[in-house]
Amino acid sequence: MDNIKANNSGFKPEDFKIIGCDNADSDAMARPTITYWQDAWRRLRKNPVAMISLVVLVIVIIMAAVVPIATGWDLYAIDAVNKNQGPSSIHLFGTDSLGRDLFTRVWQGARVSLIVAIACTIIQAVIGCLYGGIMAYFGGIVDDIMMRIIEIVTSVPSLLVNLLMMMVLGNGMGALLVAMCITSWCATARQMRGMIMQLRESEYVLAAETLGASPKRIIIKHLIPNCLGVLILNLATHIPQYIFTESGLSFLGLGLQAPEISLGNLLSAGQEQMMFYPSQLICPSIVLVVIVLAFNLLGDGLRDALDPRLRQ
Repeated sequence: MDNIKANNSGFKPEDFKIIGCDNADSDAMARPTITYWQDAWRRLRKNPVAMISLVVLVIVIIMAAVVPIATGWDLYAIDAVNKNQGPSSIHLFGTDSLGRDLFTRVWQGARVSLIVAIACTIIQAVIGCLYGGIMAYFGGIVDDIMMRIIEIVTSVPSLLVNLLMMMVLGNGMGALLVAMCITSWCATARQMRGMIMQLRESEYVLAAETLGASPKRIIIKHLIPNCLGVLILNLATHIPQYIFTESGLSFLGLGLQAPEISLGNLLSAGQEQMMFYPSQLICPSIVLVVIVLAFNLLGDGLRDALDPRLRQ
């Protein structure tokens, strides 16, 4: 039929040819295939605010890791001769009321606060993912019972739980981790439950069940990895909350106490000297604000980069 139409119109198929494009160049013109994570990184790089925040966080982490060791100042040695000095070339942030170098102590406090925040975030992610995955995968009465447990835990204000746990367990690092993580995993568990309930009817999950994969393997190997984008965003936004919580508890005298060093108890000590030596309060405050602001801005950038609806 096509040949008849071509003959009636006076044209033959060989009279037509493609111009402006060679077969050799057709592959080069095609858009390269990139993965979800490559596309997310590409979009993140195009966000200048998020990239600046990422660079600031890298610098902060390096400073917190290196400065307490590299400066050579003793974190605890008392020097009554040089107490309450202002910022200088020798002491960049000045000294505190006991003559200790404030620059070294601030970055040591930033290190402790970051360690506490990251450790709490990891604990929250592990418990929340496993708990939420079990609820969503099994469903039914298992889901009902586990949801009631979450509702009971979250019915008590988290700040009150933190205060009670610190009063019972003391002011050590372990007690602080327990107090801050005892309720925080519930939000992650609920979020993972909602996502996995949507994914559990997927074809790859049904195929894994048909091949005899155990529920543990399906949850860990198939369901949770497909929620990593939202999980990473969730964790990035929780880190600054943990830093603020730790600083607030230490500032109130219910968190880490001397001789432990954190940004919270440095702020508490600086607040006592604020009228006469404001640098002792301003310097740790600036470091705390920079860390929290950088995490929040990076979280906003990750939210846009990891959103599959914005993928082009």
